[in-house]
Amino acid sequence: MNDPRAVQEADVLVIGGGLHGTSSAFHMARRGAKVIVLEADYVARHSSGVNAGGVRTLGRPLPEIPLALMSREIWHDMTERIGEDGGFVPSGQLKIAETDDELEDCRKRVALLESHGFTHEKVIDRETVLDLEPALARHVTGGIWVERDGYALPFRTTTAFRLAAQRLGVRFLEGTPVRRIEQRGTRWFAHTPQGAFSAEKLLVTAGAWSGELAKQVGESVPVHPEGLMLMVTHRVAPFCRATLGATGRPLSFKQFDNGTVVIGGKLIGIAELANRHGEVDFMRLVRSAQTVTDLFPHLRHLGVNRAWAGVEAFTEDELPVISASRKASNLYYSFGYCGSGFQLGPGCGQLVSELMLDGTPSISLDAFAVDRFDRHETASAASARHLATH
Repeated sequence: MNDPRAVQEADVLVIGGGLHGTSSAFHMARRGAKVIVLEADYVARHSSGVNAGGVRTLGRPLPEIPLALMSREIWHDMTERIGEDGGFVPSGQLKIAETDDELEDCRKRVALLESHGFTHEKVIDRETVLDLEPALARHVTGGIWVERDGYALPFRTTTAFRLAAQRLGVRFLEGTPVRRIEQRGTRWFAHTPQGAFSAEKLLVTAGAWSGELAKQVGESVPVHPEGLMLMVTHRVAPFCRATLGATGRPLSFKQFDNGTVVIGGKLIGIAELANRHGEVDFMRLVRSAQTVTDLFPHLRHLGVNRAWAGVEAFTEDELPVISASRKASNLYYSFGYCGSGFQLGPGCGQLVSELMLDGTPSISLDAFAVDRFDRHETASAASARHLATH
C-alpha cells in the first residue's frame, strides 16, 4: 500500500487548473517535464469557466499585443497542437462605436497601434458595420474590425488542454487546495489536505488566490478578486455572425450555432474569496441586457435561460503577472489576467514553459514582472520626495 504521508514528487508543481495552468502543464510536459497540477475545486471552475470565450486581440493593452498575436496563431492551429479546436470559430471581432466621438476614439486607437507597428485592427465606417451585421441598430457610427479573431468554448478548451496534458503524463488532482508553500533546499513543497507534494520548480497560476500564495514568500502583489458573470439567452433565429464588443460600455456578445446568445464583457458580480464563490448581481445583468437591446432592439423580449458567476484576479494596472519570483528561486507566477486571459492561454502557456525550462521566453515578459509594482511605488515615493524638497 502507498503511504498517504509520503510526499508525491514531480519536476514541476502547478497550482491552479484553469486554462493557464493546464496550458502551461501541457507545454512543459511536451518538453519532457514530469508535472503535477493541484486544483482546489475542479478544472476550469472559476475564470476559465466564467468568461465569454472571446479569442480577442482587439482592444488589448499595448504590452499584451505581441502575446495575443502569438497566441492567436496557436488558436488557428489548435487541432494540430492538442487534437481538438476548443470550439474555436474565427468569426471576426467587431468593436462598435455608437457616437461620432466614439468613432474618433477608434481612429485614435488604431493610429496608436500603427505607430507601434501593429496593423491587425482596422477602422470601418457605419456602412461596413451594417454590411457585416445588418441586424444592428441604425444609430451605430462605425467601429474597429479584426478579421482573424473569434470565440471558443472556455470549458471545452480547458478540458482539451487537460486531456492533451494527461496523454503526456501530467497528473491532475482536483479538490486539492494548496494551503501552504515552502522551499527547502532546492525543492518546493506544497501542503494540501491530501498530503504534501514536492518539485524542483513551482508555478502559481491560481487566479484570485495567487496573491495569498505569493505573500507566503514575502512577495506582495496588489491584486484583488472580482466576481465575473455570464448569461445565456433562449434560442433565437440566427442574426449575428461576428463576436461583438462596444466602445462606450462593457459588452461581449456572440450567437452560437444553436441560436443561444452569450452575453458577458467583464460583468462584475460578487466575489467571496474565502468561500471560493462568485455570486450573480442581477441589477448589473439588467444593465448589460439593456446594452444588448439598445444594439439589437428585436431582442427586447428574449428570455435569459441561465446566469452564473466565478472569481477572477484583477491587478491595479490591469496587466497580468507572468514572471519568475524576485524573492525565491524556481518559483514562477501566471495570474491576474483581469477577465481577459482566455485568448492568451495557449500562447502564455508556451511562454511560461520557456521561462521555466529555458530561463528566457521567446517573447519578452518584462512588462508583466511581479516586482513592477514595487518599482512604481519606489518611483512615486522618489517623485514625492523631489516635490517636497523643491
